[in-house]
Amino acid sequence: MPEESQYSSDLAERIFFDPIKEGADRLCILTERATPSMASWLLKSFEERNIEDVKVDLIIGNVLDEGIQEAEHESFKELHANRYLNESGNEFQCSYLFQSPLPKKQNYYIWMEHDLPVKAFCGSYEFTQKAILRSRSGSMGERLAAYTYKFYENAVDRSIYCNHSEVEDYIIVRSSAEIPAIVSDFDENVINLSLLARGGETGTKSGLNWGQRGNRNKNEAYIPLPRKIATSGFFPLDKQHFLVVTDDHHTLQLRVEQQNDKAITTPASNALLGEYFRNRLGLGNGAYIEKRHLVAYGRMDVTFYKIDDEQYYMDFSIENRRSRQ
Repeated sequence: MPEESQYSSDLAERIFFDPIKEGADRLCILTERATPSMASWLLKSFEERNIEDVKVDLIIGNVLDEGIQEAEHESFKELHANRYLNESGNEFQCSYLFQSPLPKKQNYYIWMEHDLPVKAFCGSYEFTQKAILRSRSGSMGERLAAYTYKFYENAVDRSIYCNHSEVEDYIIVRSSAEIPAIVSDFDENVINLSLLARGGETGTKSGLNWGQRGNRNKNEAYIPLPRKIATSGFFPLDKQHFLVVTDDHHTLQLRVEQQNDKAITTPASNALLGEYFRNRLGLGNGAYIEKRHLVAYGRMDVTFYKIDDEQYYMDFSIENRRSRQ
């Protein structure tokens, strides 16, 4: 029996999890807007509930007119490549609508069982955490599954996989290079987080060295999050995911977790964040990180710029370091 989640809204339970209990095994989504953080959250929720062999097929509509930001595009491609796929057998595929008509103001969630449509929802809730997990207004009702699935089927022939080699011939991918310039002028949307423990050194079995214990992956790491900042509203809580673009042009899906929301982690694998920082510091895979390594690199903190509730910019560069005393 799948475990109950502490962070799903009633709407998420009804759309994403209840149909699985009734035997559904494939979710087809045709939505006006979607975020990779929502997809990442759903896949991680399946993993944490021990849900297996479920396939999610997503078609996004608004990219037809608006294009898609490069960071979101790259994150969708990583998810499409089955980053979350392990022994669970769960799969995720993402496609972009590239040909009219666009299903205006409607979002479809159709569940299949052995390739037959068995349950469908239609309404105003887009496939975003803001809509599904935080919104208190909107409408979502059940529809005839076979009839609703026809809308999705029609869109399949007018869509292209996000990782298709020619996707940029059909969809405009907007550069994310201007993100620092956009947010740097708004101080209330900028914070610095120390990478050191309370004693002024790196944690021996915490922080960047979280995996340096027992038989754990030695790359496992988290960024320490002070309680004052955790409760300030700067980052989303309740294990919601957020996309981070780094100063060296990487994308990471992060979330806040652990007791008292004390850690920022990479939910797909706790080792991804540790691998990232070890690479930036010029250290080997699984190396123990000492304060002297950070000193030699040139900084002992990392700066986050908030763009919106599901996207941030993370700066660990030396050139752009700014003091937040």
